[in-house]
Amino acid sequence: MSSVPAIGRAFAGALNPAQAAPGDPAPLAGIACCGELPEREGLGPPLEAELPAGYLLDGRFLIQEAIGRSGMATIYRAVDQAGGGSVAVKVPLRRVESDPVSFGRFEREGRIGEALDDPRLLRFIRVAGPKSRPYIATDYVDGCTLAYVIHRTRPVPERDALRIASAVCGALGHMHERGIIHRDLKPANIMIRRDRTLCLMDFGLAAEIDTGARILAGLTPLFGTPEYMAPEQVRNRRNDGRTDIYSLGVILYQMLTGVLPFRHEDPWAAAQLRVTGDPVAPRSINPGISPEAEEIVLRAMRRKPGERYPTVAALQADLDAPERVQVTGLSGRLQAPRWRLSLHGTPLLSGALIGICALLSLAALFLVLSRHR
Repeated sequence: MSSVPAIGRAFAGALNPAQAAPGDPAPLAGIACCGELPEREGLGPPLEAELPAGYLLDGRFLIQEAIGRSGMATIYRAVDQAGGGSVAVKVPLRRVESDPVSFGRFEREGRIGEALDDPRLLRFIRVAGPKSRPYIATDYVDGCTLAYVIHRTRPVPERDALRIASAVCGALGHMHERGIIHRDLKPANIMIRRDRTLCLMDFGLAAEIDTGARILAGLTPLFGTPEYMAPEQVRNRRNDGRTDIYSLGVILYQMLTGVLPFRHEDPWAAAQLRVTGDPVAPRSINPGISPEAEEIVLRAMRRKPGERYPTVAALQADLDAPERVQVTGLSGRLQAPRWRLSLHGTPLLSGALIGICALLSLAALFLVLSRHR
């Protein structure tokens, strides 16, 4: 493990690359769980790809293989014939192209990605001229996701977890300074590169803070990941930088304890739990966690945005110096979640109730007309 002064210099360089001293270790150097990254995370059988290997997209991107698929797109590894080197090409599924809402999200991801410029964020490649079909080209990130790291190391040692969370704060800080919030922060969207630097990616839900935030979060999983949503996202309220802080608190909770703070077989039901209550105290799951680290997690995950850290810079200051954190006893004031009906969080139940109400209304109208006649 690197010495404490070296770690401090490494993080200074990670948060402000221009000030990084030559020879300083990478921001995540020395973290055991990030030490040996696999060639692949275990993609399973080869993906059935729409674009075959050897296909030259727009005379520039030579497709090599499909490396991933989400609910919206297929991601290919390709060679950039213009710039050289490996790139990732994200091609939306055909059904997404025909859906205005989903395709709008895909286009927004490209616009926001091209507007951001920071080594801790996935770099988007501008393509001049018309495209033969919709796609997004980005750097190819050689490494693995934080989700894989958490799966392999449960729990993540406290010191390492705080360092990883601090590096994420640096990436978020660049976005927030430009008035953009991520809104889909989760371990699967955080990459650990082989050079032990961190890369935040997937800006499909990112939005400007001023205009932001009233996407219908409760209607479909396309609009967020329920396990990491902030309460205001679940309730379809206004989002700001503190929304990302809550999601990062969930990730830190998961790293420190090895489990998610709210668990249920139905992810949307689990999302409702955070609206009405607090998580179980992390130290009750992992007694090895320090009171200061627990305080950081619980403050980041306060239900009311005004009670959380006001900025990612404030959160990062505590992550970098946990010994200075004042323990206020948040763990002793937690409230257990209580169940309540929510039309935002249970779309299937919502549809059923709306249908029943419509039928009852029609029956009542028919009865009134029958009596009138």
